[in-house]
Amino acid sequence: MLDVRYEAQPNFYYCGPAAARNALSVQGKNIDVHTMATQMGTTENGTDSINDITPVLNRETGKDAYKSVEINTPTADNHQTDKLRDDIIRTIDEGRAVVANIAGTTTDTTGTTHSFEGGHYISVTGYTDNGNTVTIADSANPDHARYDLHINDLANWIATRGYATTH
Repeated sequence: MLDVRYEAQPNFYYCGPAAARNALSVQGKNIDVHTMATQMGTTENGTDSINDITPVLNRETGKDAYKSVEINTPTADNHQTDKLRDDIIRTIDEGRAVVANIAGTTTDTTGTTHSFEGGHYISVTGYTDNGNTVTIADSANPDHARYDLHINDLANWIATRGYATTH
């Protein structure tokens, strides 16, 4: 479990910069969310793709630590889910957070529903049970800033989108 210095997104379309900011906070970095939004090309339509977030993560960490991984299918298969689990474990064990671009609706381990039909960005900041349960830092709502998901639910939430992980 990484120590996140959580900050909520300041408006409805800054989820990408806010997720990246929260992810970088686990490394002791405090980067201005507005600066990152400019670097990512974020507009009122949001941040287009994980491929706009990954270069900023690399720039802010000072090296080419992150890469983008896409799950191009409507649902994640077992191979994609296993790769996501392995990527999360490796990245968090290295002291870094994963940033994921998600869309749709999922239910966390307490039964609370999280719905972002138009898409959203979150940070993955921890894991338990050998990576079968992951901890999310979500900038959308400070009242639900942290929650746990089963890895299969996260993989399907990312499906058709992607995530930034370390090499």
